Amino acid sequence: MIYPSVSSLIFLNIIFFIWADSIFDSVEPCSAMRNSTATIAVEPASPVKNLSTDNLEKKKKCCVSCDSQAKLLKEEKYYLCRNLQNSLIEYARSTKKMIRNMMDDHQSSLDYLSNQVNELMSRVMILNADMSRKPIDVFPHRAVQSHGLDCSDIKDTIGSVTKTPSGLYIIHPEGASYPFEVLCEMDFRGGGWTVIQKRTEGTVEFQRTWSEYLEGFGDLSGEFWLGLRKIFHIANQKTASFMLYIDLESEDDTYAYASYDSFWLEDEVCSFKIHLGRYSGNAGDAFRGYRKEDNQDTLPFSTFDVDNDGCNPACSLHEQPIKSCSNFSEKTGWWFNQCGLANLNGVHRFTRKMLVTGIQWDTWMMDGKPVRIKSVSMKIRRTYFR
Repeated sequence: MIYPSVSSLIFLNIIFFIWADSIFDSVEPCSAMRNSTATIAVEPASPVKNLSTDNLEKKKKCCVSCDSQAKLLKEEKYYLCRNLQNSLIEYARSTKKMIRNMMDDHQSSLDYLSNQVNELMSRVMILNADMSRKPIDVFPHRAVQSHGLDCSDIKDTIGSVTKTPSGLYIIHPEGASYPFEVLCEMDFRGGGWTVIQKRTEGTVEFQRTWSEYLEGFGDLSGEFWLGLRKIFHIANQKTASFMLYIDLESEDDTYAYASYDSFWLEDEVCSFKIHLGRYSGNAGDAFRGYRKEDNQDTLPFSTFDVDNDGCNPACSLHEQPIKSCSNFSEKTGWWFNQCGLANLNGVHRFTRKMLVTGIQWDTWMMDGKPVRIKSVSMKIRRTYFR
């Protein structure tokens, strides 16, 4: 149904009132007619002849017809105004009803869209949860041209021609079935370092399963664990030997390091047992510790779901029986030996302004207590690197 606009109805109303006023202005009121008749009656009668009875009757009829005409016009004006008012009221009611129906339809549409959005968000959250539980290679098994065998090789080849900046590079070590991405530090102590672990502000959880430590996790541009398989392929190349450098930063911004002139891992069948060479540095050799039972060198990697820590049936730590070092360190993975003094994958997070850290390198002491570690990185480089 098409309704006239309010402006159109108001315009018609104004035209009607102007027309009605013009009609009334053109019609003399009966009082004026009577006054004119009275004036005529006052004039001195002509001696020759007086007003006849017929003329008076005509004047009376004229007055009666004028009153009737004015009354009819007034009734017609009232009727038109009443109709116009009723039309406006009906139009307002219809408009309100139409707007109300439109708003109801829009609300129904919004409710439907809101339900659809909520359902999509729920599906996205489920997919994210599924993806986070599945190990994903940074690069799929497809042909990708690598920059070199490792960061040292890239520094040797590309760096001999032009300056090689630090950043992300694709490498394809000997024995690896596919290339993958790594973070190379090309400015630190001569460059050529392949970073295998990095912790800064606790944004990435290191409470992971064996499969996650196997494939790696985190963000190479932030915090990450490269993955045991990738570390194995880099450090176990036949044409090169590698060293390990551990960079530590304390809560009060002091620095220390521990370096080993040889580093390699046994294969997956042997649970990636770690092998370290001679130590140097100012943070102490936490891997080997002070006592024989603290020595974590040549020990397999262990997680809460694949327990290789040697606590069988239990270890004694601070006179407390421990069945699993990984569980004791809140389900983080490391080369444990009845727990030991080193765990660079311990729980690490900031609670408001307070640092809560389980990163251990307990040979780095200050005032007789282990230093609280804020950040750490582990990096390897070829030993013959020039």
